[in-house]
Amino acid sequence: MPSYRVRMVVGDMRPGVDPADVLPAAADAAAELTAVEAQYLEVVRGEPRLTVRFEASDDEVAGQVRRAVVERADAMVEVLASRVSRRWGARWYPLR
Repeated sequence: MPSYRVRMVVGDMRPGVDPADVLPAAADAAAELTAVEAQYLEVVRGEPRLTVRFEASDDEVAGQVRRAVVERADAMVEVLASRVSRRWGARWYPLR
């Protein structure tokens, strides 16, 4: 099954949210729909980025997972940008 990832650039936390809860909640949203391969936080050029890697049968299903993940994360933290990519070999290619 193909591997996908959704990456989100995040901003301000919503009031009353524990920062440690955001990434697990986003991964849980994906896990409700498919198998989650990994989840991690990076800081790139001073911007926090959340990534959830998951399996999906095709690009359409990956888009549904992306929407669920972003919606869950956005309820907890401001999602400034998001993108879903598919893995082909050792490289990641953005979906259109």
